Amino acid sequence: MAQKIKLFLIICSNIYYLCGVKDVLDILGSVPVTSATIASLYPEISGANQKVSALEQSGKIIRLKRGLYVVNPEWSGKRVSMELVANHLYSPSYVSMHTALRWYGLIPEHVFLTQSMSIKHSRRFENSLGKFVYICVDRNWFSIGLRHEDLDEGSFIIACPEKALCDLICATPGVNLRYKKDAQRFLEEDLRLDMDAFRQFDVEILRQCSAMGKKTQSIETIMKLLGQ
Repeated sequence: MAQKIKLFLIICSNIYYLCGVKDVLDILGSVPVTSATIASLYPEISGANQKVSALEQSGKIIRLKRGLYVVNPEWSGKRVSMELVANHLYSPSYVSMHTALRWYGLIPEHVFLTQSMSIKHSRRFENSLGKFVYICVDRNWFSIGLRHEDLDEGSFIIACPEKALCDLICATPGVNLRYKKDAQRFLEEDLRLDMDAFRQFDVEILRQCSAMGKKTQSIETIMKLLGQ
């Protein structure tokens, strides 16, 4: 698949030149790509790695991590999705916790840290776009309650609201919801969660998370708020 994409980009770049288009970076949109992919857009230039470095120094592309770049939105005029970047920065992973709850409009506060879960070691990345945190979970937990969200420039994997809440509970030290009043306070005061939306939560997702043995009591207390 990667080879087919690379071939497609080379063909596109050649078409751009034949049509007199000045900057082939336009075909990348705002999707994170490797340095090799960027270099493939300039088949007529020897020393493609130097071309990538020159593009970075000129501000046309942004380095996300070693070997991974995205076209600078100030150059392309296209918004960069932090969620899409997060998926590409460290894979396999999915966006979750506060970031996912904010994506769904379930909490009012802006989130300045993109949070994700991964089956790989916990990691942190920081680049000119922002900070990205990845928390390690086991494979069985990882697979529960995931969605694909489509954007014009691609798609990314994100936890459903129920899974995002369970991730948040399990990954936050000191959260121990023994009683319904504790859960009510956590949701309404700490998270300021949209309680009308909460009442529509899929209990089956919560039940699957509870069965994994991670903060089972806290998740079950959340379920009790839903009348389960």
